[in-house]
Amino acid sequence: MQQREEKQLEASLESLLSRVSHLKASLQSFILKLEHEHDRLSWPSVLDNFALLSGQLNTINKVLKNEKTPSYRSQVIIPLLLSPDRDEELLRLTEQRVPVFSHEIVPDHLRTKPDPEVEEQEKHLSAEAARIGPEVAQKQIQTLNKLCSSLLEKLNNPRDDRDSETSALRQNKPSFNPADTNALVAAVGFGKGLSKCRPPGSVPAGHPGQPMMSTGPTLQQVTIAGTTGHQSGMGGQGSQQQPGQPGKMPSNIKTNIKSASMHPYNR
Repeated sequence: MQQREEKQLEASLESLLSRVSHLKASLQSFILKLEHEHDRLSWPSVLDNFALLSGQLNTINKVLKNEKTPSYRSQVIIPLLLSPDRDEELLRLTEQRVPVFSHEIVPDHLRTKPDPEVEEQEKHLSAEAARIGPEVAQKQIQTLNKLCSSLLEKLNNPRDDRDSETSALRQNKPSFNPADTNALVAAVGFGKGLSKCRPPGSVPAGHPGQPMMSTGPTLQQVTIAGTTGHQSGMGGQGSQQQPGQPGKMPSNIKTNIKSASMHPYNR
């Protein structure tokens, strides 16, 4: 009976070690992809790796919960030989992780409870949780549930939310500036804000510094004729132009300026 149990234990351990080795290989492959192929790694590939790891873990759990698997909790491991010397066989079995089996390493590898520091942290967290009243804890739970529900809704319907937000922005955002429109209408209809200065390099029709258009609502007509070297102004007085003199018309151009009392837009 005892030999049968030992054989069953060895067979279950071999099966468990084989599945753990497969899980370890999958983890190593996934870590290598994350470290060296992260720029070419796609999200579906990441999900496939997670699905593979999850399936392997579920298989190990099924093996441990199987009726034919002996209870490992009832098995006791006792170190029979401790030595500070390097053990090549132990190094091979542990894949170069444990070189010696000494008094310093045994408590860490054969530990069945968490580290003392971890136990202290767990006690501290348990004490803080015990100090919170039931009402406060219930409020915190409800707040956390609301946040999780809102996050799940946003994750489930991201496209609908984006479309609604985009349409709302299009409806609320104006396509024109009313101030610029009013300024443009005033400039075209009434000449508001327009400059009366002539562009540089142009020669005025009258005397130097005299604008070509008057400030009143009259229309001025300029007639240029290449006759004599006299110039007729608004009052009929003429002055002879000298060639090469700055700001004056040439002598062979005659300019007649006639004003009309008609408004330019009442044609």
